Amino acid sequence: MWWWLATPITLARAPIDPSDKLQCVSYAPFRGDQTPLNEWTHIEADQIEQDLRQLKEITDCVRTYSMENGLDQVPAVATKVGGLKVIQGVWLGSNRAKNFAQVATAVRLTKEFPDTISSLVVGNEVLLRGEMTTADLIAIIRSVKGQVSVPVTYADVWEYWLKNRDVYDAVDFVTIHILPYWEDMPVRAKFAASHVESIRERMAVAFPGKEILIGETGWPSEGRMRDGALPSRTNQARVVSEILGLAKAQKFRVNLIEAYDQPWKRRLEGTVGGYWGLIDSVRRQLKYPPGQPISNFPYWKWYMGAGMGLSVLVFAVAGITLRRRPWTPRFSAWLGVGISATTAGILLGIGADKMYYESYGWGGWLQWGALLLAGILSPILCSQALVIGRSLPTFLDLLGPREERKWSKLTAVLGLTLVVTAVIAAETALGFVFDPRYRDFPYASLTMAVVPFALLMLNRPQIGVRPIAEAVFAGLLALSAAYTLLNEGRDNWQSLWTCAIYLLFALTLWRARAEQSQE
Repeated sequence: MWWWLATPITLARAPIDPSDKLQCVSYAPFRGDQTPLNEWTHIEADQIEQDLRQLKEITDCVRTYSMENGLDQVPAVATKVGGLKVIQGVWLGSNRAKNFAQVATAVRLTKEFPDTISSLVVGNEVLLRGEMTTADLIAIIRSVKGQVSVPVTYADVWEYWLKNRDVYDAVDFVTIHILPYWEDMPVRAKFAASHVESIRERMAVAFPGKEILIGETGWPSEGRMRDGALPSRTNQARVVSEILGLAKAQKFRVNLIEAYDQPWKRRLEGTVGGYWGLIDSVRRQLKYPPGQPISNFPYWKWYMGAGMGLSVLVFAVAGITLRRRPWTPRFSAWLGVGISATTAGILLGIGADKMYYESYGWGGWLQWGALLLAGILSPILCSQALVIGRSLPTFLDLLGPREERKWSKLTAVLGLTLVVTAVIAAETALGFVFDPRYRDFPYASLTMAVVPFALLMLNRPQIGVRPIAEAVFAGLLALSAAYTLLNEGRDNWQSLWTCAIYLLFALTLWRARAEQSQE
C-alpha cells in the first residue's frame, strides 16, 4: 500500500526550472516562531539577505506586502544582492495613522531604490476584509501616484475587482488573486490551471486596455480538503507547473504565492495557511528540487517500517497473553486482532505525518499527539482484551466511585485511552459543526483508535444498563457527523472517512453496557 501511496510523479515542466526562472514570488521572511501578528517582531537584514540570495537562484522578482517588522529593508538588501526586482507592498487597513506611515515609507523607498522597486501595490485585499471604503482606497492610490514614478496598482481577489470597478481607473495595471483552492466553489487541482486561465480571460474582457497581473496563485501542500480540492505535495507541484507553463505560452505575468512556507499563518488559516511555499520553512530547502520525482510521502520507507513494527507488536501482545493465560479464543477474536493490527500498521505513518504538519503550538501538539498515542495503544490493549474475552470498559469503570472499581492496570489504561479518544473526537466533531473552515480531518489516528474499540464489542456483555455518558457522546458524534457530511459535500473523501469513523465510534459507545464482567 505504501508503494502506491508514495508513488512519485514526474512533470513535463519542473515547478522549479533552473533554466527558466520564476517571474516573481511572494516573499515573507518569518521563520519558526516569528510572526507579524506580534508588533515587536523585527527581522534582521542578515536573515533577509540569506533568503534573497537563495531566491535569486530561482526568480527575478519578489513581491512584499508590508514594510513593518523589518520588511522595509527588503529593497536595500535586494539591491545589495543584485539581480532581483521588488514589487513593493503597501499594507492598508482601518488604522489611518499606519496607512499614512506605510505610504510615506513606500514613497521614500521608491525614490531611494528606483532601479530595484519595479512597482507599488497600494493595499492588499483591504476591500475583501472590509477595512476601507472604495473611495478612501482610490484617494490613497491617486495620492501615491502623484509622488512616485513607478507603476501603481491595487491587489485583491478577482471577484472584488468586479465589485469595485472604480478602482480600475485609478491604477496603472490590475493585480488579481486567483486561488482555486479558496474559491467559494473549490476547484480540483487537475482543473486549477484552466480555472486560472478562464478567470484571467474574463478579467481581461472586463478591464480592457491595462495589463492584468496575477498577483497571487498557487496551491497548498498540506492541510484539509475543501470539496474535491486536496492539498498535497504532488498537487502543489502539478498546479504550479501547469500555471507557469500556461503563463509562458500565453505571455502573461504571474506571481506565485509563495516563496517560503509561513508557519504563523496557521494561527489564522489552519494548517493549510502555512504550506503554500515552494521552499520548506524549517530546512529552507526546495520542496521540488529540479530533476527529482515528487512524492506525497518522501519518507514512506520509515513509515512502512514503523507500521510493520506496530502490527507485529499487536500480534505479539496477543500471543504473549495467551501463553500466560492459555485458553482457546474464538476465531472472531483473532480476526479482530488481525484487523486491528493491519489498520494500525497501515495508518501509523499517515497519522504521524499529519501530526507533524498539523500540530501548531503546544495545544496542537498535545491534542494530535494524544490522539496518535491513543491510536497506537488502542490496538495493542484491545488485542490483549480480545483474546482473553474481556470487554471494553465504560467511563464509569474508570471514573466512578473508587469502591466499585474492579479493573486491572491494563484495563485502566484501556479505559483512559477510550476517554481520551472520545473527548478529542467530540471536540473535533463539534468543531466541524460550529467552526469548520480551517479544521483538519483526523481520519488516520482516529481510525487507528476507534476500529479496535469497535471490534472489542465482540466481547460485549449481553446484560446491563446503557451508561449515560457513552449515550451522550454517541448522540453528539452521530449528529455532528450527519451535519458535517451535508456541509462538506460528497467530493471530500477526508470528510467522508472521518464521519464514517465518528458514526462507528458512536455505535460503539451506544452499545456499551455499564455492568461488565472484568478482572
